[in-house]
Amino acid sequence: MRLNEQFVAFQTILIKEVLRFARIWMQTVLPPVITTVLYFIIFGNLIGERIGAMDGVRYIDYIVPGLIMMAIITNSYANVVSSFFGSKLQRHIEEMLVSPVPSFVIVLGFVAGGVARGLAVGAAVTAVALFFSELSVQNWAVTISVVMLTAVLFSLAGLINGVFAKTFDDVSIVPTFVLTPLTYLGGIFYSIKMLSEFWQTVSLLNPILYMVNGFRYGILGVSDIPLAACYAIIVLFIGLLFAWALYLLNRGVGIRT
Repeated sequence: MRLNEQFVAFQTILIKEVLRFARIWMQTVLPPVITTVLYFIIFGNLIGERIGAMDGVRYIDYIVPGLIMMAIITNSYANVVSSFFGSKLQRHIEEMLVSPVPSFVIVLGFVAGGVARGLAVGAAVTAVALFFSELSVQNWAVTISVVMLTAVLFSLAGLINGVFAKTFDDVSIVPTFVLTPLTYLGGIFYSIKMLSEFWQTVSLLNPILYMVNGFRYGILGVSDIPLAACYAIIVLFIGLLFAWALYLLNRGVGIRT
């Protein structure tokens, strides 16, 4: 399959994915925005005034990067896992696999759709955050690169979940029992410096901590984790998940019988 044909296949999958979540924006984009507003009101305004500053930053400003990142993570993941499982259920993915389209193009197409939704929701949440906090980006390159890499990572994770999912219940197991706890314990609402030495060490095992802190550094210029470590962890997981996703599609795991 020629390069231009691969691009057309990638573009087709991407457009399908974008139109899919754009048509039902009241279910895909609006709910995270409303949830974030509640976080700002409760944690930012009400509780934040009692907490004061954290790492020399107003508490409401401190949690803004984490809340934006949480929206990007959950929506990138949710878009791909639901879309891929739906394609599997309706036998669309089988048609893709028997076509000349390489597996890596299929993976990239679904991932790009997840990134698009993650960025759309992230932009909407950022717009809302401007009503509660005076955002001032310290490093645009770090901010944009961490957002993009994180959206790619969790889109890949969502695809892998979709490969193994056999029922709609399987689609929600990982987000409920793995993704949500890791996200809330990933330093969104607090600095790990507040924890004891033991729990600081345990927190370092949470990959989301590196993404939140990398993004926080880009916006606020403060981080509990060295920036190089943040990039290293994100890129490492992207490489592992991409290789795994390709392997699963090439072997037809969860798809071919």
